[in-house]
Amino acid sequence: MKVTDLPQHWQEDKKPAERTHDYNLRLPLEDAARVAALAEMYPGRSETDILNDMIAAALDDLAESTPLKDKLKKG
Repeated sequence: MKVTDLPQHWQEDKKPAERTHDYNLRLPLEDAARVAALAEMYPGRSETDILNDMIAAALDDLAESTPLKDKLKKG
């Protein structure tokens, strides 16, 4: 999925996802406010959902378009 596909994805029904690892993420205040605004725009998605989707989309994009693709492919 591409980052630009996320708004449409967030409008669809949320599907359960298995989360197997936790991270502690510290964002600059401006970025945190932007994530909060996205969660308000898509009430079916929490800030955590938004961040998970954004990170997954960024990793997918990197896996498709960089020399790192062999190391980042889903396996």
